[in-house]
Amino acid sequence: MKIRNQKDFVSGLMYIGLGSFFAILARGYQMGTAAKMGSGYFPFWLGVLLALIGAWVAFKSLATEQEDIKLPKIDIPSVCWVTGSTLVFAICLPILGLVASLFLLVFISALASHEFSWKGTLVNAIFLIVFAYIAFVWGLKLQFPVWPTFL
Repeated sequence: MKIRNQKDFVSGLMYIGLGSFFAILARGYQMGTAAKMGSGYFPFWLGVLLALIGAWVAFKSLATEQEDIKLPKIDIPSVCWVTGSTLVFAICLPILGLVASLFLLVFISALASHEFSWKGTLVNAIFLIVFAYIAFVWGLKLQFPVWPTFL
């Protein structure tokens, strides 16, 4: 068998690995039943579902009707920008609050794009800040600073 679509095959393997990891990890918690779920029930079945989807995606990448797609070379600077933006967000959240930290996250991670534009990034940042505020502060009532602590 020849791997026709390398991107799908690698994605499928990643899904299988992550799904299996979380399903195995969830077995350490109480499972319960479908009627009375324990803390491990949902993550276990979500991990199993993710692994099954990964197996299906990997299997479909071997089909003869798939076009040949090679896996592109990894763009290391882009990976560093995205990873760095996540670290900056984690470090800045307690100090700068949700709004400023998300703003930094979006702008730093946007530098990873080869099609970067200030206007599009600003629109994305505003949308994400509004969505996160509504979902986490109003909806879930999570307790973390929204604005910088020094204000």
